[in-house]
Amino acid sequence: MEDIQKVSELFNENYIITLNAKNKKEALNELINIISKNDKITDKKRFEKEIFKREKLMSTGIGLEVAVPHVRHKSIKDFVIALGIQKDGIEYESIDSKPVKLIFMIGASDTQDKEYIKLLSRLVLRLKNKDFINNVLNASTPNEVYQIIKDTK
Repeated sequence: MEDIQKVSELFNENYIITLNAKNKKEALNELINIISKNDKITDKKRFEKEIFKREKLMSTGIGLEVAVPHVRHKSIKDFVIALGIQKDGIEYESIDSKPVKLIFMIGASDTQDKEYIKLLSRLVLRLKNKDFINNVLNASTPNEVYQIIKDTK
């Protein structure tokens, strides 16, 4: 299991995509398809089921045009993150009722309690930075987005 030093260490530009989705379900499915390519997710169907189960409990649209669908499960070996960008925004049942433009999907092992909480809090701190959000939305390639994530403290 990885000891999380920086959020950027968990990102990979291959898991940063522009979403074609027009709604929440489509967006989640697009991200599930991308994130499940990572061998840290051993059961795509289980991962998908757990993500949608989590969304039924309460929307992961945290406001500020951002959603963070996340799940911990034994079928996930270690942290994995994907980012979907939909510059037009999609209806996501966010707490502020605004459309979501950035969706950070996170998977973790069911044994990563403390690290999981640490990762979520570090990510949310970044997401409260309006400049960070704008820079990501204005980036034109996954590599540019990755560099922004890497360079933001």
